[in-house]
Amino acid sequence: MEQPEAVEESTGVTIMVVDDSITVRKVTSRLLARHNMEVFTAKDGVDALEVLQDRIPDVMLLDIEMPRMDGFELARHMKNRDDLKNIPIIMITSRTGDKHRNRALEIGVNSYLGKPYQEEELLENIYLALAEAE
Repeated sequence: MEQPEAVEESTGVTIMVVDDSITVRKVTSRLLARHNMEVFTAKDGVDALEVLQDRIPDVMLLDIEMPRMDGFELARHMKNRDDLKNIPIIMITSRTGDKHRNRALEIGVNSYLGKPYQEEELLENIYLALAEAE
């Protein structure tokens, strides 16, 4: 006889949050979990590449300024790999100038949000990235 699952309803959407700030990782993870998304995190680009060997997210939220490997390097690396190039990337950064935004878009980042982000704007960008990826 099958046991009923005691798991919360999930949308089946997995989001990877890559940011060197533990606060940003926690706050963003909680927000996404409230919207029934599964979240896993990495503290920088090097850490993210290790995690990506085992798990591929539906969408990645990516900071620019991080130690070891910044967001631009990670995004460029992902876009050059067949197994990672189709993961939508939403950059969330305090670098809101056109220079950084244009560089991110040239690499192939899907969206570019400033910190602090608005919750609704972040969710809209996630849902848009998911819809475009289908």
